[in-house]
Amino acid sequence: MVSSSTTVPRSGVYYFSQGWKLVTLPGIRRFVILPLLVNIVLMGGAFWWLFTQLDAWIPSLMSHVPDWLQWLSYLLWPIAVISVLLVFGYFFSTLANWIAAPFNGLLAEQLEARLTGATPPDTGILGIMKDVPRIMKREWQKLAWYLPRAIVLLILYFIPGIGQTIAPVLWFLFSAWMLAIQYCDYPFDNHKVPFKTMRAALRTQKVANMQFGALTSLFTMIPVLNLFIMPVAVCGATAMWVDCWRAKHALWK
Repeated sequence: MVSSSTTVPRSGVYYFSQGWKLVTLPGIRRFVILPLLVNIVLMGGAFWWLFTQLDAWIPSLMSHVPDWLQWLSYLLWPIAVISVLLVFGYFFSTLANWIAAPFNGLLAEQLEARLTGATPPDTGILGIMKDVPRIMKREWQKLAWYLPRAIVLLILYFIPGIGQTIAPVLWFLFSAWMLAIQYCDYPFDNHKVPFKTMRAALRTQKVANMQFGALTSLFTMIPVLNLFIMPVAVCGATAMWVDCWRAKHALWK
């Protein structure tokens, strides 16, 4: 288990695996329930609808493959499926995080207190309601950073050849980094660390964050497992915050 005495940052794989353990801690499970319910309803419904549409979407996407790449169609078809899952999964993951943001912040706060023994500010329904405007402003900041970059990558999908080969790889790398930002931001925001400062801090652990984000992105595409990924990722990211950045940025000790 992560503790406040841990001083050496570990890999993103380690923190992701820790997330699965931390969600089951006594006293933490009750803070997992609301984020979990939001994710189950949104991701469950969204992916059920997606799988009913894939038969129509994939042939349409493959129609953009130029003649000189037709001989690779057996390889491009699964890439097209993965591309749809990546874009779709990230979109609904972002929507779920918007809705559950106040509860994800509370989960991160309570887990941090459990891991470090520190005393968080008073929390409860009134505390959550008071913080909602600040939390939603932060979500808008993330969206404003994300949207221009996402639009450029989505345009690449419509360029013959590039859209079926390079674009899916770039989108996966981008979504991995963005998911690292999304989940690591909850403990940073709890300590009112500015968005720009948070991104600079994450760049000091690029490899670990890319590993963490890549695993989160992969699990977002896997039916059933993706229903549980949001609270797991919040817990894993909070463990990373405690080890890597808390000593420098913590507002409460």
